[in-house]
Amino acid sequence: MRSFFRQPIDDVVACLERLVDVKRPGLMMFGLLLVGGATWFVYVPIHELLHVAGCVVTGGTVTELELSPRYGAAMLQKVFPFIVSGGDYAGRVTGFDTKGSDWIYLATDFGPFLLSIVLGIPLLKLAGKKRRPILFPIAVVVGLAPFYNIQGDYYEMGSIVTTRALTELQGGGNPPAFEKLRADDIFKLLGDFVTDPGKLGVKGAKAFALATLIIVVSFVLDVIFAFATYWLGHQFAHRVVRIRARSVGRQR
Repeated sequence: MRSFFRQPIDDVVACLERLVDVKRPGLMMFGLLLVGGATWFVYVPIHELLHVAGCVVTGGTVTELELSPRYGAAMLQKVFPFIVSGGDYAGRVTGFDTKGSDWIYLATDFGPFLLSIVLGIPLLKLAGKKRRPILFPIAVVVGLAPFYNIQGDYYEMGSIVTTRALTELQGGGNPPAFEKLRADDIFKLLGDFVTDPGKLGVKGAKAFALATLIIVVSFVLDVIFAFATYWLGHQFAHRVVRIRARSVGRQR
């Protein structure tokens, strides 16, 4: 369990240790910031399009994806007609239909993090084992995506699981109990919950207490899911390295 939660920290520390004794640290830092910024600019629309892919591949439909103009929304609109320029977020799937399936909903949320598992986390480990400074900012943006999405996509995944479990305990069916507590922005959700719980369908002391419990449990699951994603990436990277090592051994 300790390794489960410490692995991301250990991998980042290993990368930083590779950077402390480089020549021209000022130039290196400038290069890292430049590569990190460029990676973020490219990653944001890819992240949002992978949400779309997660929904469509599992049987859902997407009608609208809001994307900030700074991330190339105008250009991408020519290829993906469902993209709309604007919105309050860097990117957000605002129009989608899961056909009432929570599995499709979860796939929609989780889609982008497959890239963390198969690319970002292996790159982070590679950057920690070899002196490849340029890999570090790319790996941070892609590999650590689960952790800077704890307040968003991962909270939504946790809330889907929690509200569905409560619904099944109450006999099942759709829509799920406390459906409006499913959210991809925990800060906005908490703001609405404190100032106007009725807006979220929470009325009365008993409902408020139960909704509080749902939010807390959803957040706990949220964090566990983020670390579990990193663990999957760790396992993937470990197996890839082992396969490569065996192949080299056989050639010798």
